[in-house]
Amino acid sequence: MAQNISTANSSSKVNDENQPNNHSVSKRLQKELMALMMSSEKSISAFPEGENFFKWIGTISGPDDTVYKGHKYKLLLEFPNSYPYSAPNVKFITPCFHPNVDLSGSICLDILKDKWSALYDVRTILLSIQSLLGEPNNDSPLNSQASQMWPNQVEYKKYLDEFYEKHKEV
Repeated sequence: MAQNISTANSSSKVNDENQPNNHSVSKRLQKELMALMMSSEKSISAFPEGENFFKWIGTISGPDDTVYKGHKYKLLLEFPNSYPYSAPNVKFITPCFHPNVDLSGSICLDILKDKWSALYDVRTILLSIQSLLGEPNNDSPLNSQASQMWPNQVEYKKYLDEFYEKHKEV
């Protein structure tokens, strides 16, 4: 990896040392990928998109004992250069009808925002989103229609299945 050895601006060098570099972020993501591949967890997966280690495609299966059982969702995870000290940007690729997911795929989940910790990893993120499917936070909805429908699980499931069948191949 090439380094800038110019001594003209020594203050920028100090700031650079406090930020993780692309190599250390890539190394961390490689370790996370290996851990995911070795995991016995079958309902989640994630892999880099092509050669770009900073952009992954994740997959989660709807949890058993929820209205999402039998559904499979793809997500896009984009990692900043400051990962793991900053959360990745995570969005649903497969449209998901859910109180905490808007129509563009954005997710309202505290660990992706103000509750982020450098201790979290891709596995934790995917499991948290999977858990959110069955346990939405209706106090902070991004989709008010889904939030209003949630209490009636029979009607919610009927609408959800129709929505999923219509959009799952997007």
